[in-house]
Amino acid sequence: MNTIWIITKRELSSFFDSLIAYILLLLFLGFSGFLTWLYGNDIFLIGQASLRGFISMAYWTLFFFIPALTMRSIAEEKKTGTIELLLTKAVKDRDVIIGKFLAAFLLIVIALAFTLPYIITVASIGNIDNGGIICGYLGLMLMSASYISIGIFASSITNNQIVAFLLSMFIGLFFHLIFDIMASSMTGITGELFNTLSLSKHFESLSRGVIDTKDLIYFFSIIFLGLFFAENSLSKRKIAG
Repeated sequence: MNTIWIITKRELSSFFDSLIAYILLLLFLGFSGFLTWLYGNDIFLIGQASLRGFISMAYWTLFFFIPALTMRSIAEEKKTGTIELLLTKAVKDRDVIIGKFLAAFLLIVIALAFTLPYIITVASIGNIDNGGIICGYLGLMLMSASYISIGIFASSITNNQIVAFLLSMFIGLFFHLIFDIMASSMTGITGELFNTLSLSKHFESLSRGVIDTKDLIYFFSIIFLGLFFAENSLSKRKIAG
């Protein structure tokens, strides 16, 4: 656990040292703030004390930002050769993967924490649904964790950051949109299967304030599989070497 935490702190520091963290925070707050308060979902104009508009905007904003955040996690270290040095210091592949995952996840949590003034502002307008807001933020964190694991996996199978970004987006697009479209166009067992695979369905369930065990299992399954395949990719690289 100590090794994982050391890697997490190292990776998180690299985000801030390379300005990636500041750029992510500024863009995320800028996009989500503009789209929530000024464009199309003006809370003051609507007159409703609700953050559903922000949750919906953040759902799409984070989808595009996370692949950019994770594309360098393994790919850059493979390209520069630092991954070899890291893995020869009695550090387990799993420690590296989990450490990088936690660093990216903590950065997303920090970004979401900066939106807490939104809650305070909306609460000053009228009564807010605390349960809905808590579940909405929980949904955003679980969605982010899922896409981070997918992004790390994509980064682990290439040494090209652009390829990692595109592959992460391609895989994520199925969970984010395509499975949902396929589910709506099919019936029976096939339609149910794609509906179960659709991340948007599980996210919507949480954002409505309903915490279902099935939704939690779904998100944790994606996280586990993404990290498992990423670890397996690193293991194969060591065996091949």
